[in-house]
Amino acid sequence: MGHEDETPDRAQGRRSPPTERVVQVLDFLVARKEHRFGLSELARQLDISKPTCLGILTELARGGYLVRDPATKTYGLGPALIAAGRAAQQGFAAGPVARTHLAVLSEEFRTTCTASAVVGDRIAVLELTSPPGVRAAAKVGEMYPFAPPVGLMYVLWDGDDALQSWLRREPTLPVRLDRDRLRTVVDECSRTGYLVETLTPVGQRLHTLMAGVAAHDLPPELRDVLGEMVSSLGERVYLDAEHADPAAPHPVSLIAAPTYDAEGHQVMVLTLYVGTELAPSDIARRGKALAAAADAITAEVGGRRPR
Repeated sequence: MGHEDETPDRAQGRRSPPTERVVQVLDFLVARKEHRFGLSELARQLDISKPTCLGILTELARGGYLVRDPATKTYGLGPALIAAGRAAQQGFAAGPVARTHLAVLSEEFRTTCTASAVVGDRIAVLELTSPPGVRAAAKVGEMYPFAPPVGLMYVLWDGDDALQSWLRREPTLPVRLDRDRLRTVVDECSRTGYLVETLTPVGQRLHTLMAGVAAHDLPPELRDVLGEMVSSLGERVYLDAEHADPAAPHPVSLIAAPTYDAEGHQVMVLTLYVGTELAPSDIARRGKALAAAADAITAEVGGRRPR
């Protein structure tokens, strides 16, 4: 008589030490998502032999679930977790809810809309909608470094502690910090509920080139040259008060608005791409529509705006 498949109860009762160690490594890094760890420290913290730990790290890095910094030889969360997280997200409210609202905006304004968030030490595009015939301005899974000058909109509405923590990160490019300007930007975006970003053609190309790039991947000489092309933090944000002619069109790259969790912290940033000149009234119309969609998503997933 041949062996029969195990019953579900018997299968659930079995344990797999090798698998448990893989889960142990991932759980440890997820719980410390803003940090990277070397082989020796991970092996010591998790009480795993170095050869076993190295085998786990190597396979996870090969699959993209972890990334290894070649300069510091440390490990952190990798982009393959985005795909896994996106698949898991379908079982929760945020993913489908966000996509539904983004699709409405994409259709109304005939443009690409995205939902993105900070994952580990990168910014990841989680959801995207684009109407038929319109070339998508981004793609799901695309990642950017979460460090100045990239990522202001991911801390802008999350309080001063989050902003200061982001500012302390090692910049991907040399940047100038005008704190008065930055405070004005925070106050204006808090008032309106959305951010309007304007980029020069050079800035748009630079943003595209930065996709998937980490600070340590850029040679120092290249970082210095590119840094000369980047304006100070907050300088690319459109502010109503700075434009004397209320009817004059302004070049807009994108508009962004935040969603919040139950604790009132930023979760995702919704983005509506523009890529052309708009009159102030048209900027406001798009901004208000995007902010309304973000508020609707926040409410539907049980979140709340911060006080």
